[in-house]
Amino acid sequence: EATLDLAERRRIRSAIRELQRQELERDEETLASKRFRPERSSHRQDDKENRPQSCHLEEEQQAALAALSEQLEAITSVEELTKLLRAAGEYEERKLIRAAIRKLRAEEIEAATLAENVQSSR
Repeated sequence: EATLDLAERRRIRSAIRELQRQELERDEETLASKRFRPERSSHRQDDKENRPQSCHLEEEQQAALAALSEQLEAITSVEELTKLLRAAGEYEERKLIRAAIRKLRAEEIEAATLAENVQSSR
């Protein structure tokens, strides 16, 4: 603002843009280095110590989900599935129940369209 020379103003603006560009590059490099920072060795040790227990829990959860899946196949009422969905606590359980609800609704829609097609053809 203090200078009236247009050429000098252009040089100042280009210098400011260059400084801003360099600052952005430094920020991006900092973020990239934080993003890809290697894990700490103590954290890896904790994982090794907890792995057998977590594997056992995962196996139990998979078995429970398989049993739930079989149970859901036997249910033919959306209302019953909705009750189960409201009572479910785990994300994976809710995910399976929602899939079963979608499947039942799709079957209901398919049955309705087939019935409609049969009636319209008569």
